[in-house]
Amino acid sequence: MVAAGYDRIATSYADWQAGIEGDPRDRYVARLLSALPMRARILEIGCGPGVEPTPTLAARGQLTAIDISRVQLELARAAVPSALFVHGDVTTAEFDVDWFDAVVALYVLSHLPGAEQPELMRRIGTWLAPGGLLLATFGAGREDTFVDDWLGVPMYFGGLDRLSNERMIEAAGLTVLESRLEPILEPESETGRGRQRLVFHWVLAAKPVGARPDARLRRAL
Repeated sequence: MVAAGYDRIATSYADWQAGIEGDPRDRYVARLLSALPMRARILEIGCGPGVEPTPTLAARGQLTAIDISRVQLELARAAVPSALFVHGDVTTAEFDVDWFDAVVALYVLSHLPGAEQPELMRRIGTWLAPGGLLLATFGAGREDTFVDDWLGVPMYFGGLDRLSNERMIEAAGLTVLESRLEPILEPESETGRGRQRLVFHWVLAAKPVGARPDARLRRAL
């Protein structure tokens, strides 16, 4: 459902996304990049059509981006030709252990059932190099919702509450450095409902170097 939906709205999604008010992504991405080494190896989960932060991540380092929508991925490949793009489902994808300096997953994990997220988080923990960082957004409450008409297509949304998200991240061997609820105002996505205020759970976490997170990361953040 998610793949088919994003394939169908590929040409209109970027315009809709540009209408979001109060999106803190630029602020969080800037803080992430300030703590990364030059030419960092970065994995972006759910790159969509290649709008921000995909170009910024690619300009900073060696970017690998994965998306379940083939059409969105084609748009991203055309927009950011320097990145490596992978068409696939991140819940079954395989990447090298201890490879990435950062994993970024913005507004994508809320399309996964909460029950599937702990295993994905465990896998992300293995892909991160020691000292590597995770920047991710999660749903801020327990959800399991099928929307018949979201931007004109059926769509699924799922997730966990804030405390469960934090426990899941810690269980994956990562240390939560920052955990905040951030509201945004979205353009109309369901006919007749108008603009909607939604809250997402933003998390910045680190894979420890030895027993504790790298002190360099804590100073930078």
